[in-house]
Amino acid sequence: MTKDMTTGNPLKLILFFSLPVLFGNLFQQFYSMVDTIIVGQFLGEDALAAVGATGSIMFLVLGFASGLAQGFGVMVSQAFGAKDESRLKHIVALSFILTIIISMILTALTVTTSRELLIFMNTPDNILDMADSYIRVIFWGIITSMMYNVVSGILRGVGDSKTPLYFLLFSSALNIVLDLFCIVTLKLNVAGAAYATVISQGISAALCLIYMYRKFTILRTRKSDYYIDRVTTAQMMGLGIPMALNYSLIAVGSMILQSAVNVFGSSAVAAFTAASKVEQISTQPMPALGTTMSTYCGQNLGAGKYERIFDGMKKAFGIALGTVAIAAFICTVFGRSIVSLFLSEPTEAIYSYATQYLNTISCFFFFLALIYLYRTSLQGLGKGIMPMVSGIFEMICRVGVVWLLLNPYGYWSVRLASPVAWIGAGVPLMISYLIWKNRKKKQLRSQAV
Repeated sequence: MTKDMTTGNPLKLILFFSLPVLFGNLFQQFYSMVDTIIVGQFLGEDALAAVGATGSIMFLVLGFASGLAQGFGVMVSQAFGAKDESRLKHIVALSFILTIIISMILTALTVTTSRELLIFMNTPDNILDMADSYIRVIFWGIITSMMYNVVSGILRGVGDSKTPLYFLLFSSALNIVLDLFCIVTLKLNVAGAAYATVISQGISAALCLIYMYRKFTILRTRKSDYYIDRVTTAQMMGLGIPMALNYSLIAVGSMILQSAVNVFGSSAVAAFTAASKVEQISTQPMPALGTTMSTYCGQNLGAGKYERIFDGMKKAFGIALGTVAIAAFICTVFGRSIVSLFLSEPTEAIYSYATQYLNTISCFFFFLALIYLYRTSLQGLGKGIMPMVSGIFEMICRVGVVWLLLNPYGYWSVRLASPVAWIGAGVPLMISYLIWKNRKKKQLRSQAV
């Protein structure tokens, strides 16, 4: 059932829509964590470090694909809010055409350069081969990840946040089973974890697509909807590319950060991998809220209901403050315990690296919450340039901290890189939204006179 977010109580709508997204994100992180635990427990510290060393490269490529998918979803939400069914169907059809073309290009580029990227990032020699075997399989499956994100974005664009969750739950459980089968039974080493991820994502995307066509007549495309026109394609890419580049810019900064971590050896890489999982799990309410506000702003923009946007953003800010408290509590109180799940016999050095990182970043989660809230909201409002600029700020800050502090202060550069980057990106995003809000209010007042 589609959900129209242009009517009703904004707070209830935001919470109603956010919860399924949150549960989906949490479960996705859970099975990602289980995936990592299986690698660490059955294959050891080096294998865990190998998978962790690929994280920023995966984010660079899959984040780019995900950004494009989110841009397409914004177009869907705007067409749905405007009640333009003909345009909605064409956007859905064009999303699939562009997804196939883009995923083929990305696959060709990444599969042929994966090892060179790992070498560029100072990946330790003892884990290089394992890391390359893992990331190469993931890159061959780019189309499964991108198609799932596109279909999920389409469904969320028309207000259905539950269906992607249901299929994600199924595919997550399947991924865990396939992990054990590929790693323990077939002895495929770390590549087995990659095969499990790609297969489960592909099944999830297929089921989501079948359900969409059977249950939503408004999204049921015809042959006549499948054509490429320059205007709509330019609009979709105009929204999608800034969002995709934003992810890529952030990923470049993360790659530099990962290369700094790699300097400290495989124990530090394993610790950083485990700590990053704790961070990702604890902060999941933030991207869930951001996804909701992208759809909320997109639909209400399409309907021309600006006062609802202002009201909804005010309420979302209050929710964001709550997510900050939850994330900081989990990282500082339960961080060490969660890290212990990833390895059968963690060393004190691993505990030290992980807890130092978590205790530092938890003090700056407020700025991370600003990024998730205002970046996606501006994208939903069709303002893709400032989110991309904020990504540039984030990359420059993260890279700058690593380059300036790595030699004199060592691991402190790793601990401070993300917090400084969050401040550099979050504050300008909030200011940008407030400027847009004030200008729009003045415009509405002048029109009312």
